[in-house]
Amino acid sequence: MIISKIRSIITIMLIVGVAGAGVYVMKLRADNATLKANQLKLETAVAEQNKVLEQQKKDFNAILESNKKLNVLINTFKKDLEDLDQRFTKKNRDIGKLAIKRTEAIERIINKGGKNAARCIELASGAEHTEEELKATLKSKINPECPALANPNYVEHQ
Repeated sequence: MIISKIRSIITIMLIVGVAGAGVYVMKLRADNATLKANQLKLETAVAEQNKVLEQQKKDFNAILESNKKLNVLINTFKKDLEDLDQRFTKKNRDIGKLAIKRTEAIERIINKGGKNAARCIELASGAEHTEEELKATLKSKINPECPALANPNYVEHQ
């Protein structure tokens, strides 16, 4: 009797142990499936982030290149502005007095300069060069307000 009770208790403990182990294994499988799904999501996210980083590198390099071009353009404008300033302040020239003495000539010069300056602004804003502007190599044929911008093939002889 005692032996049969001990056998029953041992049998019940074995059944409970096997059932517990089975439940534990099923839990481990569920956890494993969840971990695999999370790993796939993580790998996908990492791949997407790598694509974003590559695009950011390309964008950054494009910005650097545009910045270099812009700096070249700014330096060209500075040089043109200095040249223009030298023309107006040559020999302590007083444009107001000169305009009173030679009204028609000054009006013609200022109108031509305004037209040239307007073309400079158009080109700086992205307008296309005309064939005449591209072919201009003589000083009499260039836009003197912004020769480096308006006439890229013109080389000033010093």
